[in-house]
Amino acid sequence: MNEDTPARKSDPALDAVRDEFVVQWGAMGSAWGINRTMAQIHALLMVSPNPLSTDQVMEELKISRGNAHSNLRELIGWGLIRGVIRKGERKEYFEAEKDVWKMFCTIARERKRREIDPALDVLENCKEASKGLRSSEAKAFHTQISELSDFVKLAGGAMDQIARSEQSKAARWAQKLFT
Repeated sequence: MNEDTPARKSDPALDAVRDEFVVQWGAMGSAWGINRTMAQIHALLMVSPNPLSTDQVMEELKISRGNAHSNLRELIGWGLIRGVIRKGERKEYFEAEKDVWKMFCTIARERKRREIDPALDVLENCKEASKGLRSSEAKAFHTQISELSDFVKLAGGAMDQIARSEQSKAARWAQKLFT
């Protein structure tokens, strides 16, 4: 523990469960398209009762300063964590959004912006470029691209709705959908 970490009683069982969560969240991150370290930092900050400094993140995860710094900046860019300034201290601390619904909405919004929107641009360009082509192969291509574009638009619209929704409305909607 660093000198800038408030003293707390160590609970070995809780520490083991937290460590396992951080490791597994990191492993899942690569399946979601983000790097393991970024996901581990996010997990660590989600379950930390207090904001952590870059040094504390480095110490907990056994990572380099550069790795910690670049991943912290990326998480800030995603809107999943924020910097916290403590009065009288030069170090910057970081905390994660603790509200699960807000976190989910932020991820949905960012994934749409980073993945769905660029894919839709490509599809729309291909759709437009193939619109006037007359061969049967070109018509089949245009039809396939149009259907794919319509589906991606629908998915993007759903992600927009989720990202803008309030928890209570979205929870009722999800409950109706899945029950």
